[in-house]
Amino acid sequence: MFHLANKGFLLLLLLVPVMGLWWRWLCRRGARHVSVSNMEIYPDAASVWKRRAITALPWIRLIALVLFIVAMARPQILNHFQIEKHKGIDILVALDISGSMASVDFKPRNRLEVAKTVIADFIQRRRSDRIGLVVFAGTSFTRCPLTIDDSMLLNTLDDTHIGDLEDGTALGMALATSVNRIRHAPTATRIIILITDGVNNRGEIAPRDAALIAREFGIKVYTIGVGRRGRAPYPVTDALGRQRFAMVNVEIDEDLLKEIATATGGLYFRATDKDSLEQIFSEIDRWEKSEVSSRRVVHSRELFSWFLGAGLLLLIISAVAQRTWLHELP
Repeated sequence: MFHLANKGFLLLLLLVPVMGLWWRWLCRRGARHVSVSNMEIYPDAASVWKRRAITALPWIRLIALVLFIVAMARPQILNHFQIEKHKGIDILVALDISGSMASVDFKPRNRLEVAKTVIADFIQRRRSDRIGLVVFAGTSFTRCPLTIDDSMLLNTLDDTHIGDLEDGTALGMALATSVNRIRHAPTATRIIILITDGVNNRGEIAPRDAALIAREFGIKVYTIGVGRRGRAPYPVTDALGRQRFAMVNVEIDEDLLKEIATATGGLYFRATDKDSLEQIFSEIDRWEKSEVSSRRVVHSRELFSWFLGAGLLLLIISAVAQRTWLHELP
């Protein structure tokens, strides 16, 4: 973008037409005429280009003056850049991969597959944050440490399946593993999203004790119970090797999940279908915002030297021409 840093100097351009009229008046006032009987005695007097060049000298100086005035106005080319600085948060997703997550009450897919899809969408919206993945069943382990490499995390999530761990639901171990992984993170905001469909029945660490540890480290825990209320279809294989669905009771320890969330400053949610699970993650995404600061940077390229140089060149040409080949006529 073209810009003039000192626009006030452009007022000097008002002097240019005044000086032009002044020079024109001087030329007319100083004009003298000599009558001759025959033009043949002045063969070069009819040189049109030379007479026009001499007449143009004052106007060349005026153009040089205009260039000097523009140079004083400091013409510039400006390039604007918007620089954003993102300050993300650390998020650890603790995902239940026990056998009960194979229930297909989130039709047409089971709970785990739907949860993986919703988590993947959540990851892709959190570009500024470090996100990790802990999986648990009868035991727990870190599937992916905190990272900003979305592609690696998404591939790891996609490769997570039921049966990767011994069956069971070790909520306390899952929460303790997550706290241990995220507690040394340098960010001010650290959260754990715990997703499960069962009741704690395995592990050496009680869920309430793990919640107290999370609170001591200032880690907020959001808990999500997945599964519809009542009974849900669960795939089983009969004696002939055929797969069929049996209706089983949905058992989620909601009181425990609420207690964990409340103790750490988080919230508890219940997802009974895919839409409600998506809405839960959208709510978490809305509440846990990363900090974004922006500043505008302007790079300028000065052009005054070009106008100054052009004006000086015209003055030099005018002065040299007046003292040499335009010194006299003819």
